[in-house]
Amino acid sequence: MLSRRTRILLAVLVVASLTFVILDLRGGDGPFSGIRNVGSNVLGGLERAAATVFSPITGATGWWSDMRDQANQIDTLRQENDQLRSDLQTVTNGQARADALDALLRVASVGQYRFVPAEVIAVGPAQDFSWTITIDAGRNDGIEQDMSVINGQGLVGRVLKTTADTATVVLLVDSSSAVGGRVATTEEIGIVAGTGRQDEMEFQLLDPMADVRVGDALVTFGSKGGRPFAPGLPIGEISEIEGTPGALTRVAKVTPFVDVSQLSVVGVVTRPPRVDPRDSVLPKGDSLPATPTPAPLGGAGDGTGADSSASPSAAPEQETAATPAPTKKKKKKSETAPTQETAATPAPSENG
Repeated sequence: MLSRRTRILLAVLVVASLTFVILDLRGGDGPFSGIRNVGSNVLGGLERAAATVFSPITGATGWWSDMRDQANQIDTLRQENDQLRSDLQTVTNGQARADALDALLRVASVGQYRFVPAEVIAVGPAQDFSWTITIDAGRNDGIEQDMSVINGQGLVGRVLKTTADTATVVLLVDSSSAVGGRVATTEEIGIVAGTGRQDEMEFQLLDPMADVRVGDALVTFGSKGGRPFAPGLPIGEISEIEGTPGALTRVAKVTPFVDVSQLSVVGVVTRPPRVDPRDSVLPKGDSLPATPTPAPLGGAGDGTGADSSASPSAAPEQETAATPAPTKKKKKKSETAPTQETAATPAPSENG
């Protein structure tokens, strides 16, 4: 229980507090306005000083928090970027393999070759050969020695040896490789030999008077039983000719259709076609003759190659081109025949 004096003192303090509050709410220059202004200035200065002193600390804390968040975001974005690159590379590789397989299927379907698909798993010299590859198919897949190996561009090489699950292939560009070749447009034959360079081979002509030109395409004329080389496989294109017609030696430089530095999917020909596909397997445009003639021009645009000159579809064009000569001879014969008959007519009448 408070004493009387204490209660009076509390009442006075409450009344004084209420008075000061009322005066302050009314605004204006009250008796405590100066004190209030002084206190405000002092406290404001202290706040500004404290802000100045502690702002580097609070700023560093915020900066560190922002940096940590940004570092986490960078790591997340970097991981996502790496994943996207990996996915893109996988898609690109898959698309490249699909394109290679599509091209291989085109060659096999046009030429009627039966083959076993395989993938190149190693590249390097083997035994006495400099240019060889290893594929992931072997005896268990029906592959045997001296079978032709192709891809979507043409002849790759031949099988050197096999194991149960792999096979070693000698590439056509190896210096020890040789294959019989035929010019698509002129039917001239010769031997195509590797030079050890991936971008050049040599074509030794059997006939020194043969008419060959730069741009002519070469295909294999085939081996007995289709081994080691099946017929009609694209080899390359003549890029340069050394020697003149009639010279003792006449060699042509050949650029192979197959880029051996970019081999992925290949096919091993297990059974050659029953009928020589001639030049129908050549890539589009490579079977066009160096000098245009009526017969091959009709079939070159549809991708059948120079084989159109020997196919039944091209026969009418050849007959059409040759029609004037037979017609003229026939007409001349028909003109002379009546004369002979007329000359011969009087003789029977006189005998009669």
